[in-house]
Amino acid sequence: MELVLHAGSGNKNAFKALIAAEYSGVNVELVKDFQMGVYNHTPDFLKMNLIEKVPLLETPDGPVFESNAIARYVARMKADNPLYGSSLMEYAHIEQWIDFSATEVDANIGKWLYPRLGFYPYVAVIEDTFITALKRALGALDTHLASNTYLVGHSVTLADIVMACNLYHGFTRIMTKSFTSVFPHVERYFWTMVNQPNMKKVMGDVKQAESVPPVQKKAAAPKEQKPKDAKKEAKKKEAKKEAQKPEPVEKAEEEEEAPKPKPKNALDLLPPSKMILDEWKKLYSNTKTNFREVAIKGFWDMYDPEGYSLWFCDFKYNEENTVSFVTMNKVGGFLQRMDLCRKYAFGKMLVIGSQPPFKVKGLWLFRGPEIPQFVMDEVYDMALYDWAKVDLSDAAQKERVSAMIEDLEPFEGEALLDAKCFK
Repeated sequence: MELVLHAGSGNKNAFKALIAAEYSGVNVELVKDFQMGVYNHTPDFLKMNLIEKVPLLETPDGPVFESNAIARYVARMKADNPLYGSSLMEYAHIEQWIDFSATEVDANIGKWLYPRLGFYPYVAVIEDTFITALKRALGALDTHLASNTYLVGHSVTLADIVMACNLYHGFTRIMTKSFTSVFPHVERYFWTMVNQPNMKKVMGDVKQAESVPPVQKKAAAPKEQKPKDAKKEAKKKEAKKEAQKPEPVEKAEEEEEAPKPKPKNALDLLPPSKMILDEWKKLYSNTKTNFREVAIKGFWDMYDPEGYSLWFCDFKYNEENTVSFVTMNKVGGFLQRMDLCRKYAFGKMLVIGSQPPFKVKGLWLFRGPEIPQFVMDEVYDMALYDWAKVDLSDAAQKERVSAMIEDLEPFEGEALLDAKCFK
């Protein structure tokens, strides 16, 4: 069966079908009829593709557009293709990760990258929103890959092909090493994928972006003008400048119309607190001996119940924590995603028990009387824990706070498998 793929040179969406074809032993001819933003507008092409979508796969039975649909079609041409897993559940998980890759990874990379390239209007505040969403998605992916070489099963599937292709522009055009190093398992996974022989044959050598591209502003199309006398025009411009020098009132109006500074975090607007969070973090980090007498005493001396609040958290699904390193990676991923509140929080996370299932418990110090709303909104892991505000009038709860800060072992009668600090 003859298949023709219409796409542009280096189109990462076309890579999906071409790589699937390599794994499936299917012949796909690539026709590069989309160059430098110009479509092939031939009548035959338009009959197949009225909305001019690329890539587009031409088959004997008719055309197919949308890159994921094309990749699925190519993979399905081979009966019992291992790219689709070996069970109904693996098939479902492959489809799950393909959808996740499209909606959470590819979409947010594009919304970060394309405005910087001038394809869409650039708005800094909106860019921050998409970067945060991308970090959240990569954090979830990183947690999954901490205990998995591939997304599904023990070999490459269509989910890996789609994910690698959707990460391609991120790694090669905007996600620098300093950005991706926060997600070490995603890094390992991406470089493993793009160096698979079938992927490398299509993608070639892949290199990571060294810098974030600067914002490109679209130049306005020049208006057609009649030839003018240069000297006369210069005199007119000079006279116009003199006549239109702004008066003080006009200047004030211009200042009012200037872009307003980005609003501060609501926590920055709280009344000053006697507790300086950085001083506590320094004391915690620098105390090497007599921890209870120095650091713990210092904490209670500094603590300001008016300006800060303390919270216990308990993981809701401890029965799932059957593998020690997976449990510890899960906690590590949570702390990575909490990075957005580093200025306003201190935390301790304990993995408890010598045998599975392991328990995960934590203590958090937050600026303000409640858990900050932006943390609840942005860090999806928060919903995986039960949260309870510490009652400092209860001596047992106060001692529990001290024990968690100190990594006291045994903790509540059990050994500590791991203790992580967020500071």
